[in-house]
Amino acid sequence: MKIWWAINIVWLFIFAAVAIFIGIREVDYTGVVQTPEVRMVSFIVLGIVFLIVALFQLILLIFIHFVRKGTTSPTKRLS
Repeated sequence: MKIWWAINIVWLFIFAAVAIFIGIREVDYTGVVQTPEVRMVSFIVLGIVFLIVALFQLILLIFIHFVRKGTTSPTKRLS
């Protein structure tokens, strides 16, 4: 589980860095000046990506929890 938390911290730093980058840039890579409306759209897209990643990780965490729970519990025998 330590690897799980390390990966989550890396994801958090990536999203924070992208959010800071979106917030401070004046012109994007195509040369379009960043107005508050364009920044808001960029933040919404970043938020959607964040939700997709968070949902995927939650599903994976539930799957790992059930697999781990199933392998550590004693098996029931039918007599």
